[in-house]
Amino acid sequence: MKKEKGKEILRAWKNNLYALRLGWQMAPGPIVHMAVARLLGYFEWLFYSAFFMRYVINAMETEQKVSSILTFLGVTIVVFALMSLYNNYLEGRVWPITLAKVHKKLNLKLFEKSTNVELACFEDSEFYNKYTLATDRATDKLVETIQNIWGVLFGVIAAGAAFYLMYDVDKISVLFVLFPIIGNFVFNRGLSRIDFDRNKDMAPYNRKIAYVNRVMYLADYAKEIRLTDVFALMRRDYREAIKGVSDVTKKYTPKAMVLHWFRVMFTFTFIFEGVLIYGAYRTLVNNSMSLAQLAVLTSMMVSSTWILIGFTDSLAVSFKNGLFVDNLRTFMEYKETIPEDYAGENPGDTIESIEFRNVCFSYKEKEVIRNLSFELRGGKTYALVGHNGAGKSTIIKLLLRFYDPTSGEIFLNGKNIKEYELQKYRALFATAFQDFQIFSLSVMENVLMRKGMPEDEAEVIHALKLAGVYEKIQSLPNGIHTILTKEFAEDGAVLSGGEYQKIVVARAFVQNRPIKIFDEPSSALDPIAEYKLFESILQDGQDKTMLFISHRLSSVQNADWVFMLENGTVIEQGSHKKLMQNHGAYADMYEKQAVNYLAADVASVQGGIFGADKEVAE
Repeated sequence: MKKEKGKEILRAWKNNLYALRLGWQMAPGPIVHMAVARLLGYFEWLFYSAFFMRYVINAMETEQKVSSILTFLGVTIVVFALMSLYNNYLEGRVWPITLAKVHKKLNLKLFEKSTNVELACFEDSEFYNKYTLATDRATDKLVETIQNIWGVLFGVIAAGAAFYLMYDVDKISVLFVLFPIIGNFVFNRGLSRIDFDRNKDMAPYNRKIAYVNRVMYLADYAKEIRLTDVFALMRRDYREAIKGVSDVTKKYTPKAMVLHWFRVMFTFTFIFEGVLIYGAYRTLVNNSMSLAQLAVLTSMMVSSTWILIGFTDSLAVSFKNGLFVDNLRTFMEYKETIPEDYAGENPGDTIESIEFRNVCFSYKEKEVIRNLSFELRGGKTYALVGHNGAGKSTIIKLLLRFYDPTSGEIFLNGKNIKEYELQKYRALFATAFQDFQIFSLSVMENVLMRKGMPEDEAEVIHALKLAGVYEKIQSLPNGIHTILTKEFAEDGAVLSGGEYQKIVVARAFVQNRPIKIFDEPSSALDPIAEYKLFESILQDGQDKTMLFISHRLSSVQNADWVFMLENGTVIEQGSHKKLMQNHGAYADMYEKQAVNYLAADVASVQGGIFGADKEVAE
């Protein structure tokens, strides 16, 4: 147990040094200011209580010249006025600028790290809790940690000086100094441990509270909340989270109250009351101490107590912050299994083949992809089809290296994709995801997914036309420069789900990449819009390798090759015509869907996709 505590303390101090190094990288000048400010603070306590009080009382007792005393007082006033100006300069200028600078640089580091870790990290609740704890008031905690490091370092020196000065006045009085040391070092450290554990236990509940707050705030959820009873469910989860916070608080409060009582008694009561009673006894009862000595001892007692309190507080807070910084350090030093900045070989820009060879993938011990093998040839159009949950979207995530296979390999042009530089490898793909996100940016920026330049406008317009949404965008107040959503713009545009989906498809159209992937690109569209969209997809991909996912088989008949998936593996493959002739699972699913579509509106697409469907059925 003691060994574990020793390791914990050592880890905490290593975390403090990590915080100091991190802070020095971002703002070395202010770090020096923190050290100087803390040193001057301790000097002020010692000077007033020991040297200043002793000099004034001795000067009065020895009847020194008034001019000498006034000179001493004048120099003291000037020195401490300069110190006050320096502190005002720090408070008014240095600290606000430093906090802003450190906040910016630290968050950029956190954001950069968060974009470099693999996608699976954000689906791991334990890792995500550490991430949220690392980012919660990260700047304040980092700065506070560094300030407390100087508090501990100079506190050791000041405490030693205070100990010596009290010993010089009265040897026995030094024993009273032990009380604030015990109060802060023993009991306050226990309080710090409780504070850390309490925050850790509260993290899942606080996340749920933040989620409910966000849901109730965002307009995206407003319709469902008003038309259903989902608000009652949100209220239930909110109450459960509040109860969880309350239960955690109740769990730690009794022990915290006891430790707090002992801390106050040892830190303040025993030394203040003890020294006063001891000094009064020596002065009034046995006449072994003069009033002057009592005044100096009393002043030293106050200063020594606050110096020791400051030192032990800094020590305890440094220990506590060391535990908090541990989350920051753990996150920043996490070794990614699929780092975004992985530097490998250049994959080039020519696609000859993509091959899945005996690929298996499990998510949280559940097998999602099972012994999957298939090959795509460059310049061809492929479709992955199957019922929901067949593993289609997971295959895309594996192909894009959001995950790596549990076993098996994926090859590009005969080489394992792990050998390629990740950013250059992913730059081969233009992708439109099914679970897309629309950002509170302009239409143009939502299509380009980067800052748009005037010369990009023609390409964006062309992509929006191919997606079939340009007429709608053109009708908006600022055309392609209209902000989407009303998150930050009162005049922002709110579009339908199908229109948003078309904008996402335009993202893939606007990128000139050798491989284009469309994951359920028509899930929010009606049959006519779906037909037109797939015409555009095929038109855009004439000289590209195309891969699209769909559970609507009416849209895949023009693909060169179709893979039918079930339970994470290929159960049928071939051209649409061949698969229909086989009368297997694909044909069965296709015919059932075709009947539904034709019943809805066969005339609207006569001669098009469903016309061909009818010929095949016949």
